[in-house]
Amino acid sequence: MGKTVEFLFDFGSPATYLAHKRIPEIAARTGAVFDYQPFLLGGVFKATGNASPISVPAKGRWMLGDLGRWARKHGTPFRMNPNFPINTLTLMRAAEALKGKPGFDRYVDAVFDAIWKDGENMNDEAVVAEVLYAAGLDGKAILEAAHSDEAKAKLKADTERAVERGVFGAPTFFIGDEMHFGQDRLDFVEDAIAA
Repeated sequence: MGKTVEFLFDFGSPATYLAHKRIPEIAARTGAVFDYQPFLLGGVFKATGNASPISVPAKGRWMLGDLGRWARKHGTPFRMNPNFPINTLTLMRAAEALKGKPGFDRYVDAVFDAIWKDGENMNDEAVVAEVLYAAGLDGKAILEAAHSDEAKAKLKADTERAVERGVFGAPTFFIGDEMHFGQDRLDFVEDAIAA
């Protein structure tokens, strides 16, 4: 069995979507296991004083063009969601509720694609439920689990733990104690797996 790479993610980050789409090929090449770990990007931003690049007009314009270049480079379907920014609190709590259970991978794929490929309004729980049902998941049960005290506590704890580890944005990868930030650093992640 290969190395384990911790992949700290939030659905609201388009760069994290691009990373998610590249992970299967890296896992196949290296034998690494990618351990998806939800956290709340807004909570990390608040705790670290960081902000979304889109909040800086010039940087935001550049970032949108750069995301498109990366998507084309790797053949990843991508479009900027017209409902951006997405409030991912419920989506990330649902990820916490499903982590380690059947359906987690399908859930992650369905939500990422709905936001960054299909342009769905995932701020609307009715839309979320429809997306999940279309993916063969029980949308109602997943949303109920997302509103549980357990899911809320897990997301809060995992977000605090991410901050304690030095995380300031998404996507973030850890191989042991070595941290890598950004979908554009996946070559370094792959090098670290091979080392």
